[in-house]
Amino acid sequence: MRTNLIFKLLISTAFFILFSCNIKKNIEKPNVILILTDDQGWGDLSVNGNRDLGTPNIDYLAVNGVKFDRFFVSPVCSPTRAEILTGRHHVRTGVYDVSKGGERINLDEETIANVLKKSGYQTAAYGKWHNGMQAPYHPNTRGFDDFYGFCSGHWGNYFDPVLEHNGKLVKGKGFVIDDFTDHGIDFIKKNQNKPFFLFLPFNTPHSPMQVPDRFWDKFKNKEISQEGTFSKPSNDKYSGINLKKGLDHTRAALAMCENIDWNIGRIVDALKSLEIEKNTIIIFLSDNGPNGHRWNGNMKGIKGSTDEGGVRSPMIFYWEGNMPNGKTVKKIASGIDLLPTLKDLIGIKSEPKNELDGISLKKLIYENDLAWEDRYIYNYWRKKLSVRSQNFRLDNKGLLFNMKEDPFQLKDVSKEHPEVYNKMNEAKIKWEDEVLSELDNSAKRSFIIGHPKMKYTQIPARDATPNGAIKRSNYYPNCSYMTNWINIDDSITWEAEVIEEGNFQVSLYYTCSKDAIGSEIELSFLDSRLKNSINEYYDPKEYGSEKDRSPRIESYVKDFIPLEMGTINLKKGKGKLVLKGLKKKGEELMDFRLLMLKRI
Repeated sequence: MRTNLIFKLLISTAFFILFSCNIKKNIEKPNVILILTDDQGWGDLSVNGNRDLGTPNIDYLAVNGVKFDRFFVSPVCSPTRAEILTGRHHVRTGVYDVSKGGERINLDEETIANVLKKSGYQTAAYGKWHNGMQAPYHPNTRGFDDFYGFCSGHWGNYFDPVLEHNGKLVKGKGFVIDDFTDHGIDFIKKNQNKPFFLFLPFNTPHSPMQVPDRFWDKFKNKEISQEGTFSKPSNDKYSGINLKKGLDHTRAALAMCENIDWNIGRIVDALKSLEIEKNTIIIFLSDNGPNGHRWNGNMKGIKGSTDEGGVRSPMIFYWEGNMPNGKTVKKIASGIDLLPTLKDLIGIKSEPKNELDGISLKKLIYENDLAWEDRYIYNYWRKKLSVRSQNFRLDNKGLLFNMKEDPFQLKDVSKEHPEVYNKMNEAKIKWEDEVLSELDNSAKRSFIIGHPKMKYTQIPARDATPNGAIKRSNYYPNCSYMTNWINIDDSITWEAEVIEEGNFQVSLYYTCSKDAIGSEIELSFLDSRLKNSINEYYDPKEYGSEKDRSPRIESYVKDFIPLEMGTINLKKGKGKLVLKGLKKKGEELMDFRLLMLKRI
């Protein structure tokens, strides 16, 4: 009897210990905060030698964490996002552009959020998504439980802007980066007792160059002591990124970087106040080189370039009490390494859905004097491909540079190092044949309408094709609208696909002059049609210049009002979504910003 009682007690104790261990293990699963800035160069940090600004909070992460000295991303926004989210080269993921559908990650790709969510993490993203707007490309259908921000490549107004929250249009509060940080801190507080993944893709210092007065006042009359390099301007009119920028652009960018730093300090303070700093991994990096020729360590190239300055990013891993302090890793690494590294740090053993191009950097973080095999990192954008090894870069023109002895890419050493040149050139050709060949730009995907997992589908002007005299408000499509609708026979169209049949309430956001009242419009898809008339005029002015610290090249913005079109039944299938005029009163029919479809 006594023996049985002791046996039962031992079994109960064992189960209690096992259960307690499991609970403890779950609690100790580290949180992850991934902070991605937009157009912030390697040189836009005081920890990297910039004397014209102060970034004490980011410096704190570097001094008390692990900094990767040579970390490389893609030359522009959406490709880098695709690579860090999937661990794969962006060309494999289907990303070939930064707008009009080319920024979308293929649906068979698995994101960091997918992986962590399956492992029990709460997930959220607040900021600039830039990898697809309509579900199933939307962040809410790529593993993120909560999303607040915008899905375009750039936004036209940073103060109290129109944003979206899980697909629904909302009004932002205050300066956009402060607002995103507020949402991030609220998310941290809400999930402090369970593992969470917080993605903060900040959209600065990307233009327009807007920043609160408290940060601008420090820089508006500041003498810039460190000059940038000035390469020959590009003829790539689409990018608009190699144009020589003035000092006010530099001043504004540095002020925006100090605002970023201030907000990162707020995040760290929140972790400390909740006593979860030691259980939280913070990762900080940027998506490409600087959006102007400001100081960047005298490296060649800026945003859009596959040279060193266009693709070298700051990269910091910080995990209080769980990583070395102040360590600098000299080995080269890449954005594709982020996903496998996080899985390794957390201890996630799941097999990837697709073979990853990146590798885990965990050993580089924790071990010293490590035997590490040299590798090639490929940087590609618009038919320009460069290859980086530990000591050399083979640029897109086929010139070889010894990056250890010549970090500014001034001297071609292909003849001095023929073996290195031949080996890297062979690797470059092989990558083009085996990897770049996976990118089929001609296979344009339709824009999805009415995905069953989301109530709202936003269909903006940026994704549309203007026909006839209709044109965009600006060459750069992301935050533009359609204007010059002067001919009744002109139309606005989208190559669309309805995934699941349903009824949708349609709101059309427009402006028009008073003389346009009485005009009639029609929205159609396959055999479905919806007609309505304009009974209210709204003709506001564009704004934004009064907030810009430096002139912009993108479109200015204005406010639009909704025209409630009614309800349309959309059948499953592919076809053209067409917005056209039936009757035009006055000189122009309307200016058009977006359609919002709500499944009912």
